[in-house]
Amino acid sequence: MKRFSKSYKLSDKDKFIKKAISLSKKKSDFILLNSNNFSDKYDAIIAYDKLSNIKSVNNSLNKLDNYIKEKNDWVFGFLTYDLKNEIEILNENNIDVFDLPNVYFFQPKTIWLIKNNIATIISINKDALINDWNEIISIPNYINENEKNNIELFFRNTKYEYIDKVKKIKERIMRGDCYEMNFCFDIFNENKTIDPYNTYNKLNEYTKSPMSTFLKIEDLFLISSSPERFLKKIDNIITSEPIKGTAKRGASKSEDKLNVKKLLSSPKELSENHMIVDLVRNDLSKIAKKGSVIVKKLNELNTFKRVHQLVSSIKAIINPNTKFSHIIRATFPMGSMTGAPKIESMKIIDEYESTKRGLYSGSVGYIKPNMDFDFNVVIRSIIYSKKHKKINISVGSAITFKSNADSEYDECLLKAEPMIKSLK
Repeated sequence: MKRFSKSYKLSDKDKFIKKAISLSKKKSDFILLNSNNFSDKYDAIIAYDKLSNIKSVNNSLNKLDNYIKEKNDWVFGFLTYDLKNEIEILNENNIDVFDLPNVYFFQPKTIWLIKNNIATIISINKDALINDWNEIISIPNYINENEKNNIELFFRNTKYEYIDKVKKIKERIMRGDCYEMNFCFDIFNENKTIDPYNTYNKLNEYTKSPMSTFLKIEDLFLISSSPERFLKKIDNIITSEPIKGTAKRGASKSEDKLNVKKLLSSPKELSENHMIVDLVRNDLSKIAKKGSVIVKKLNELNTFKRVHQLVSSIKAIINPNTKFSHIIRATFPMGSMTGAPKIESMKIIDEYESTKRGLYSGSVGYIKPNMDFDFNVVIRSIIYSKKHKKINISVGSAITFKSNADSEYDECLLKAEPMIKSLK
């Protein structure tokens, strides 16, 4: 695929990104991957206008391999959590809120790569190099950023039901079925419309997360403030950066320092992270060159606008010819969203959660022609269907033998707070 490129100097990068989000109103397929200046590669990537696409609910990874090979181009898209049912022998009959394919990717006509106030457009159409720039910069500044959604949200399960389920999960842990399980619940409304563009801008201002995403596929929107990377591949180096361990930001510097101290000295939070690091090491070892899996960072404190998080980094060397499907079969779903051991944890998740996770706990990202890629973990997100007027927020936490159900519930509400505020 021949593509043309041209670079432009940006006077205000954030304003350009907001204008591009407004451009998505005219596009059926649009994605913004926004690092909020945390990345050393791209500050943001924008892609839109599909040349082709693939969506699948069976044999999806083999189909995706063939699609990637056939197009030999940039592709962007998502893997839903329910892809697990193709990778492992799992059965679930939970509520399916959005009825999504397990895999969806599209090949865009136009891509913007933004770094250090330079925006480079890459397009199949030479005329677009100037026309798209002019179209974006001519979009008026977004004037409705204070516009309210006024959305009331409902809990699918009561706090009492949540506590009762956590109690039963801990009994399963005591029985030896698993030793850590990520348990989630959802908050929703099924008869409301929102302004997804303004909602993303508000959410991003609240959080400034490094794996933030605005995705529009036809009438479906993902409005995400994810802080977590699932997998990144550069050349033959693959990296996973699981997050386990959360503490809220303090109202003062002294309170903030105290919260950090408690987080870094909490046996429960540290053990959660260690268990998932071991799981990721095992997953990567299935595709890595022998002896190449290493833990580069363990329990590193990352501080964001709303929360402190413990992040670890595991790297491995793989054969450059390893297929994307082989990598995903070895590592998906990400251990931070399942628990350990992974398969048994997923079975217990299906048993105690009320809905299929769908895009939540899945992954969104891109694959380049040279097979380098970068994918997030879909958490801290609003999923919205404009056609069906459905709004959904899912949150969760890791349940271990030491978990206190009330504290876990409070942690979930802390994680949900920015999304709920964005819908006010």
